[in-house]
Amino acid sequence: MASSGGHLRLQILGPLRIWRDGVELDTGPRQQSYLLAVLLARAGEPISTSELVDLIWAEDVPASAVNILQKYVGSLRRLFEPLRPVREAGSFLQRRGNSYLFTVGSATLDLVVFRELVDAARAALTRHDHEAALDHYVGALGLWHGPAGDGIADGTNITAVFAALDNEFYDACTAAAELAVSTGQPERVLAALRLAASMAPFNEPVLAGLVGVLGAAGRQAEALKVFRQVRDRLSEELGIDPGPALEDAQRRILTQSPASPLVRETDAEAGRTTAATLIGRTEELATLRRIVERALAGDTAIGVVEGEPGAGKTRLLEEAAAVAGRLGALTVWGSCLEGDGTPAMWPWEQALSQVVHSLPAPASEQWLTGGLGSLLAARDDATRELPDGNAQFRLFEQVVALVGQASARRPTLLILDDLQWADVTSLQLLQHVTGRLPQGAAIIGALRDRAPTLGPDLSRVLAAVSRLPGHRRFRLGPLGPADVAELVRHEAGQDPGDAVARAIHARTSGNPFFVRELSRLLSGNGAIGDGDTSASARVPSTVHDVVRDRMAGLDDRARDLLRVAALIGRDVDLRLLSRATGVDVADCLHRLEPLHTLGLLEPGPQDPSSLRFAHDLVRESVSETATKVQVTQLHLRVADALEQIHADDEDVAERLAYHLWAAGPLAEPVRVAEALIRAGRRAAAKLAFESANRQLRSAIQVTRASGLMELEFSALTLLAIVVRRQAGYDASTFDLLERAEYLASTLGREAEAADFLFIRMMGAYTSIEKGRGELARRLHELGQVSSDPAVRRYGRHAWGLHQWDIGNIGEAYRSFVKEDVAAVGGTIAPDEETPLRRDGSIPGEGPGWRAVMTALHGDVDAALAFVDTWDTPGDPYAASVWVYYTTMITSMAGDAEAARRAGERWAAVGFVRLRSNIDLYIRQFWCWARALTGEDPAGAATEAEELLAAHLLDPPQWGIAYHYALIAEMWLAAGSPDRAEAALDRADRAIWDFGQRYAEGLLLLLRARLLQARGAPLTAVRAAAERASTQSTRCEAHLFARRAEQLSQDLEAMHDRRP
Repeated sequence: MASSGGHLRLQILGPLRIWRDGVELDTGPRQQSYLLAVLLARAGEPISTSELVDLIWAEDVPASAVNILQKYVGSLRRLFEPLRPVREAGSFLQRRGNSYLFTVGSATLDLVVFRELVDAARAALTRHDHEAALDHYVGALGLWHGPAGDGIADGTNITAVFAALDNEFYDACTAAAELAVSTGQPERVLAALRLAASMAPFNEPVLAGLVGVLGAAGRQAEALKVFRQVRDRLSEELGIDPGPALEDAQRRILTQSPASPLVRETDAEAGRTTAATLIGRTEELATLRRIVERALAGDTAIGVVEGEPGAGKTRLLEEAAAVAGRLGALTVWGSCLEGDGTPAMWPWEQALSQVVHSLPAPASEQWLTGGLGSLLAARDDATRELPDGNAQFRLFEQVVALVGQASARRPTLLILDDLQWADVTSLQLLQHVTGRLPQGAAIIGALRDRAPTLGPDLSRVLAAVSRLPGHRRFRLGPLGPADVAELVRHEAGQDPGDAVARAIHARTSGNPFFVRELSRLLSGNGAIGDGDTSASARVPSTVHDVVRDRMAGLDDRARDLLRVAALIGRDVDLRLLSRATGVDVADCLHRLEPLHTLGLLEPGPQDPSSLRFAHDLVRESVSETATKVQVTQLHLRVADALEQIHADDEDVAERLAYHLWAAGPLAEPVRVAEALIRAGRRAAAKLAFESANRQLRSAIQVTRASGLMELEFSALTLLAIVVRRQAGYDASTFDLLERAEYLASTLGREAEAADFLFIRMMGAYTSIEKGRGELARRLHELGQVSSDPAVRRYGRHAWGLHQWDIGNIGEAYRSFVKEDVAAVGGTIAPDEETPLRRDGSIPGEGPGWRAVMTALHGDVDAALAFVDTWDTPGDPYAASVWVYYTTMITSMAGDAEAARRAGERWAAVGFVRLRSNIDLYIRQFWCWARALTGEDPAGAATEAEELLAAHLLDPPQWGIAYHYALIAEMWLAAGSPDRAEAALDRADRAIWDFGQRYAEGLLLLLRARLLQARGAPLTAVRAAAERASTQSTRCEAHLFARRAEQLSQDLEAMHDRRP
């Protein structure tokens, strides 16, 4: 029997969603989604065909309803088990006589898990095990993300099915609320009660439960506010008064002691720590605890905490980590740091090192010597070749596997702090891991929601994470006046009085860090507790003012030490500080001792030879006290110290380059450039290509300004390799590649000049630059006279690509299939050795282009057979390339079934995770295949248009006219000739704008089909088809000519069948 193709997870308790192996799947057309929702809602229960028809179509049942239903059943079976043969019965969706039955089997359905947990809770209650019962209820309620089905079938008969599920949720919420209050743990069910109340605004037991939970959690004011809102709603909309349950809940609130609510303490230390430092954060900590509990239960969860600087995000994460540790989870940290001096992938280096060292010795050694070693173990990057373009995906998958191995041994919590400072590759890895998070693992991240504003890369990651199951994101807001007063009381050891408390709250806007720092300052000044209402005038305006006020009493030597420390970073190595300032370690400690008392510095949490700023806001404030001249001088001192202490340590390459770069004119250009090139190579070795790109561009800027041609050429060569890994070309990249070609020629390196010219040409064709034809012509002429086989190959490929571009398919075909001939003496000389050729970084898809031209020239079978040789088992990238060329060729041939089979493999196995540059094109071909095989053609065409507009038009990319042709064909399949004509008009415009003409024959063919769709006379349609055939034959695009001829033959047959 075929395998199912991966673990299936289904959600109906909220929006209808499906995942296979962590990758979310499309549930299909609207009525297919209705069918799936009903089957999941009644899992394990046979449902007759007639009942399904009634539920889905109600009074508007089409004559072919049963056939449509059977089609949807087949589609769902393929969705569940894409690798199972078409005719074989599925494991999940089975036929029982005249009924269909969904069985969970090896899949995970949230409804089944919910019911199992509720049953377990009720069983625990019969044993009087209230703790276990509440744990089960909390787990069950946490599975809900909104109303069952989340409105998918509003206005249909299916709503009654979902309403019954919602009632199960309400009953569980009511029972859990009573249990949570009785055990003193109301915060554990508060989020679920809020959700239930939003779903059922007139359900009095649920609303009474919410009021009771709020009151038990110490939120009496909010509880009474909720009661009044409910009372008014019942009166205004239903004309009734609150029932006994709500009245009793209000009465308990009014008679409740105003003291703090009961808080469950796992041990005395946890209670003391939480009470002392997390004032006003009870609900937020409860949310993070639920995330940890999901991992402990073998599920996955993701939390995102955001807030302004000083809101207490890190402290909240620390307490969540402590909770996880007490519950037996492995907790690892990764902190992102501000500044270009932070090594690329730094948060992951920290976190994954901890994961690796938590494993037994043989396993940890295996990870360090494998692919992860490039990230976690320092190596001599100068002697190593850079990883290939697919290595980043392999590394990301290895990280998933490592986390999976750790979480299989014990639940694992990854905490990533200050994500606003994360480098691009770290964010890409975060998105990959969250999308593939292993069971028993959870991730919690924290970020500033302003200062700085969120960058596009972080915003994109957060948007992707928000669509994942088990995701929770909340903002850590300011403290209220009462919490500010309590925090001041805790920090100062005395009651501030209403006047001072109000002044501090007004000036700090409830920012906890600012409140704490002001409390210490005002306590030292005697302004707290005297009841003086003029205290507000003595409150500094910002945290920076507080820090500067504390620094005012320092002597120059201590102030200088502090400024150097601030440039080193939040964690300060005492040896580095000593060397940079010329002060021995003992004197450093002596001079910095007052800063401990002032609360600016504290001992390093893990390294006794380090210090740590109390908060990054303190470090930022200290840095701002130095002038620009002082900053450049201090950066040079830090760079000198780094070189002296870590001369051969690759791990400090990026930090050293940053400090030398920031030293500006004080550092020798050669020294700066060499450091930047070394840093770029180190970042690239860790597969952080964006960081490498930035370092190398800085090196190029320094070397060019200083006339260091050899060093500039070295940086440009390495940049060309990195750009190829990123597959990204922009205007500045083209300028740099042109500069590299010029330098190579100037330095007498003709082979390398040809390399750079070919890379330039490839980039120009990728983004259909206007001067691309001239670059191809130069390479063609160079290849004809060169004795270097590589350059001759460049010439043939460049000429073939140019001919394909302008629509001369026959000439393109001959250029790609032509074998090399000896340039001199009757033998073929070996390729000259160049860095770019040795690295494998010369772009070009010669075999792929040859396959496409073979197909367009008329031999589709030979082209597909050639492509099939690349389908390497176990190599996802090679398989993705196979899908790309197979779907392209079959779309050109009009073979939608073959394109769909390839596309289904791509979607089912999850090649989309590769995030390669061909992914967007595969998506376009996948839309076309679905539309032409009858799966929601209009929806597929709309999706394709959106993809084209979002990714291929600005900046323009190869194939715009052809993809508009495919969209036009989709609209014809959808029965929308006007939309098809609009797409064809845009295709014609693209040909005019960019001069790319290879799709002209197909466009003429589709114009003929458009006439046919509009009912034009047969003679007019036939004439249009003949024009298409003539044009395609003229340029030797025999595939398009044959399709046009087939249309003519079909028209003739239609004519002959007429009476």
